[in-house]
Amino acid sequence: MTELTGNLEGIRESVKKELLTLYDTEVDSTVFLPLELAHQLATLTAVIRREIAVYIARNGKVLDVSIGQADRVTLQDLGQRRSDTRLSRVRCIHTHPNGEATLSEVDMSAILSLRLDAMCALGVDAQGQLTGATLSFLAPDETGALKAGPITTIPVKHLNHPQLMWTINQNDQLATIKEITTQDQTERAYLISTDSLQSLEELQALADSAGAQVVGTALQAKSKPDPATYIGSGKAAQVALDAQAKEATLIIVDDELSGIQVNRLEDALGIPVIDRTTLILDIFAQRATTSEGKLQVSLAQLNYRASRLIGARASLSRLAGGIGTRGPGESKLEMDRRVIRRRIQILKEELKEVERQRDIRRKNRQDSGIPSVALVGYTNTGKSTLLNLIAQTDVLVKDQLFATLDTVSRRITHPDGDEFLLTDSVGFVSKLPTDLVEAFQSTLDEAMGAEVLVIVSDASNPNAEDQRKAVEDVLQTLGACEQPRIEVYNKWDIALPEHRFLPKSTLKVSAKTGQGIDELMQAIVDILRKGERTLDLFIPFSKYQLLSEIRGMGRIIQEDHEGEGTRVTVRMGKPSANRLQAQYPELFMQE
Repeated sequence: MTELTGNLEGIRESVKKELLTLYDTEVDSTVFLPLELAHQLATLTAVIRREIAVYIARNGKVLDVSIGQADRVTLQDLGQRRSDTRLSRVRCIHTHPNGEATLSEVDMSAILSLRLDAMCALGVDAQGQLTGATLSFLAPDETGALKAGPITTIPVKHLNHPQLMWTINQNDQLATIKEITTQDQTERAYLISTDSLQSLEELQALADSAGAQVVGTALQAKSKPDPATYIGSGKAAQVALDAQAKEATLIIVDDELSGIQVNRLEDALGIPVIDRTTLILDIFAQRATTSEGKLQVSLAQLNYRASRLIGARASLSRLAGGIGTRGPGESKLEMDRRVIRRRIQILKEELKEVERQRDIRRKNRQDSGIPSVALVGYTNTGKSTLLNLIAQTDVLVKDQLFATLDTVSRRITHPDGDEFLLTDSVGFVSKLPTDLVEAFQSTLDEAMGAEVLVIVSDASNPNAEDQRKAVEDVLQTLGACEQPRIEVYNKWDIALPEHRFLPKSTLKVSAKTGQGIDELMQAIVDILRKGERTLDLFIPFSKYQLLSEIRGMGRIIQEDHEGEGTRVTVRMGKPSANRLQAQYPELFMQE
């Protein structure tokens, strides 16, 4: 609509034409009110000596220009929100020609009845100068009911600050979350991808792991995602209709999006949008149980949000809930970039202390001479089940992506006497967020620093080879390229026919039935022995205290007591053996 509404009586045609030009104003989607538009409204208000109300959509389009009292204006049904419990995606800015910028009771009633994103009043004096501005946002309270927030006085020069639109978007997302929470506690997710059906299926598995109910999917195969709306405007229009028909409350995108892309896609679809990275970070936030894990997830989330947050006032409360909102545990909106950076620094310092303690434990383990073996692989390939079978432990096992998050190590003793630490690390996934890899660097370094990597693949998964490539990409990123490797295909009891012709060097095992476990254990021991030395030592009674030290550094294979001391055959890691030889060369009779 490009016509003036309201009380037009007595207004000159030339002024009407000037008022109509307000429809041509281009408002950036990140700007609440351009200062140029604010001054233009003030000038016209002084000319006609009446209130002027402008209604602006979330995408920046001017929808209506009305003359007269703002409470008498009836908005057209924009069709951008289907629920009466959601924001209308429209804000109202109106002038007060008496110079008072305070929102009236009528204004506060209108923001609620029309479900406006925000209501703003501009004070204008007789000379057409702005005297001030006040505004109020609409947001859900603890029960999910929409309530008008407090009236806030804001400097006119800050009307174009991006923080205002960011607050509206956050309130809108919160309204969506509250609507979901008050109904069935489950997000109804609609998934979109430009990658492949395989990637879309994995996104669905991730959404299931996060606790969402997937109600629809859309695949728009493109060599490169659309820079504005990811899937293109035409496909976005189709998805908007389909998502509305299926009552979706959340769109999940199968790639990492910029903040601008999220906003534009939300404008096109009319539903909150999160990306794959946000989804994975949310799953990690749910799964983290140890203090270190929680710190790592918090750091990853804050690092990811830092480039997307503009900041918010401390008085704006955040009511957390739903996918993409769990994590750092802040009870306030992250106030600004400075506050975010300070919080990140605090987390890094806390993690440094945790890493220091981890380094001490790692050094103690290395001094003990016990080698380390790490189970690595794609998520949900059965690594934890393998650890439980070999170590007779009860680590959580669930047919779900990222069911276990925290690294678990168990000491294993082979029937031949060989000992090693078996570590189950977090599972990998394609498009693993960079911030997450960086935050978990110390944890992953411990696993990747193992003497042997057991790379576990899923023999029952048709995409096992692609998953193995994704694992290799992560290993390359971590610099874990030099250690000896053992390739293992788990779940061999339900292996797909296409995996039957694997190289002979690949072990076929089943953590469920125990098939191939003995061969796996022997393969680990064989590799570890290549990194060891077998020493024949004679320990005289004058240095008998060294015998206990040697026992802690390796494994005694044979021990014979003689008249002047004890002769032992011991097997230990090469670093420990070299250190012992450097300290006590007189003990070494032969190797």
